[in-house]
Amino acid sequence: MAIPQSFITELLSRVDVVEVVGRYVQLKKGGANFMGLCPFHGEKSPSFSVSPTKQFYHCFGCGKNGNAISFLMDHAGMNFVEAVKELAGQIGLQVPEEERSPQERERAAAERQKQATLTDVLEKAGEAWRKQLKGSPRAVAYLKGRGLSGEIARRFGLGYAPDGWHGLASVFPAYDDPLLLESGLVIVATEDGSEARRYDRFRDRIMFPIRNVKGECIGFGGRVLGDEKPKYLNSPETPVFHKGRELYGLFEARQALREAGYVLVTEGYMDVVALAQLGFPNAVATLGTACTPEHVQKLFRFTDSVVFSFDGDAAGRRAARKALDGALPHATDVRTVKFLFLPAEHDPDSFIREFGNDAFARCVSEAVPLSRFLIEAASEGCDLATAEGRAHLASNAKPLWNALPEGALKRQLLGDIAEQVQLHARELSDVWSDKPARAPGAVRPGRKYQNDSYQGPSDDGDWPKSFKSTAPRSNLGARLRPASRADHAARLLLSRMDLWDALTAEDHAMLCELPPPHGTLFVWLDHQFHDQGALPWGQLRDQLAGRDFEAKAQELMGDYLGAGFAGTAGGEPGEASRELRGLMNLLLIDRIARLEKEAVAQASNDPAALDRLRALHERRRILSAARQPD
Repeated sequence: MAIPQSFITELLSRVDVVEVVGRYVQLKKGGANFMGLCPFHGEKSPSFSVSPTKQFYHCFGCGKNGNAISFLMDHAGMNFVEAVKELAGQIGLQVPEEERSPQERERAAAERQKQATLTDVLEKAGEAWRKQLKGSPRAVAYLKGRGLSGEIARRFGLGYAPDGWHGLASVFPAYDDPLLLESGLVIVATEDGSEARRYDRFRDRIMFPIRNVKGECIGFGGRVLGDEKPKYLNSPETPVFHKGRELYGLFEARQALREAGYVLVTEGYMDVVALAQLGFPNAVATLGTACTPEHVQKLFRFTDSVVFSFDGDAAGRRAARKALDGALPHATDVRTVKFLFLPAEHDPDSFIREFGNDAFARCVSEAVPLSRFLIEAASEGCDLATAEGRAHLASNAKPLWNALPEGALKRQLLGDIAEQVQLHARELSDVWSDKPARAPGAVRPGRKYQNDSYQGPSDDGDWPKSFKSTAPRSNLGARLRPASRADHAARLLLSRMDLWDALTAEDHAMLCELPPPHGTLFVWLDHQFHDQGALPWGQLRDQLAGRDFEAKAQELMGDYLGAGFAGTAGGEPGEASRELRGLMNLLLIDRIARLEKEAVAQASNDPAALDRLRALHERRRILSAARQPD
């Protein structure tokens, strides 16, 4: 879906960022701005400022900043289009849609209405089951026996579906309503040509409402009170519920996982609720399915650190292996993925009750990093004492390594894997790229070895194929015309749109808040990325037609391509990412310097300005130090 930039501008001019943020954060007037506790990190004194005149928020502690759209994206986990639709709905605006026929728009409107109706039906069932829980001593006793309090049950909206085939008939008078079937609340069965039999899907189970990131009920998980099978029963796939995309407890955990700095991914609903009861409210769970790349991508919208928790038995290792596959495409250099394996006889709940919170927190901190688990997974079943076993490891590791995004982590893992198989990194690259082997003792032209150790490549020919620049050699010495930092960032991102995903939410907000044409270009680029993913420059160029920033983008990319950097941003793996990260740090330093000047000017009238000034100065010092060579 393409939303015109003119509509985005109008929307931001009509919504009040103070009102939007105020729905989630308690704000108090402080001078010209409003202040509150930052929702993106834990703090005891307010450093989160919202400006009604600039329509902008900024935290002087963690650096988060942006407008009403970016706040919903950062805090509520919405993508760009979802945030725009949410704000437009709040003020009664209809979001226009470009490049859609009237029939397509009509179908989309009907689909949205159907989804809203289904969530209403599901919410009504959940409310009825919550009332049933209060009147069921057996269900209440079960939850108390699992150590859950009434407060936790209310927070997660737990309920009880009573035993009986038609319990929902008293909730929905029209029990034959097709919406009950479409929402997964009832089952219709036909046997041997007899009349269809309709009955409740969930019976005699503790009910766990599953909510999307906006808090809407989209499905349920039901757990038996005894040992019957199946122990857990989930809603089926519906127009609003897709197990491969949703995570149980994410809506409830949003604030907690930001404060904790990581999200803990567990295997079941009860794990999530029990962990919240025991002091770890930053847990979520997959919905009876393996962790998918879509799950991981959604989690990284809330935090840069994911810890998968599994049982230490064979089933737990298999689940971890699937989670590894889902995490690899999103394991950039600025993100952390770990794997926690508890003893086979424990789940998180029982482990904490036996050993305490500190012991569990220590286990989390000592969890296996993705780099080590990747090698462990590739080594499974391989006898590394033999050449055959090491070759098997190399074969197993190749698809895992290829799934990683380009960057420093991928480069380092190449060396780690090569060490395990007793090859040099370049030799392993040759094997993986199917290059012909050289005669024993032969040295590739330009390579330098001393005491059997590699001393570095002499030219581009020594790199794996995926690392090579496609730029003609005659152009590598070409020079671009002098450009601003914003120009340079735009060139890199237009040439390598996939780099947008490696930036932080703070980076996104900072770029989108730059003055036109850069800011509007970056807003559009963010929209395109969330809507269509990473596109090559050729497709982006076609979609720029008629936009205010088209001329600027064409000018920047004309220089870029003319200098021979066609779509490569430099060629070496991770080079473009490192270059962009350096630019972001410079832009952040510039921004912080401006904010420091503002804080100095306010210090005489606002005592809190001194605290902000100290926080800003410390952050600028850290960023500046990160730019210094080791």
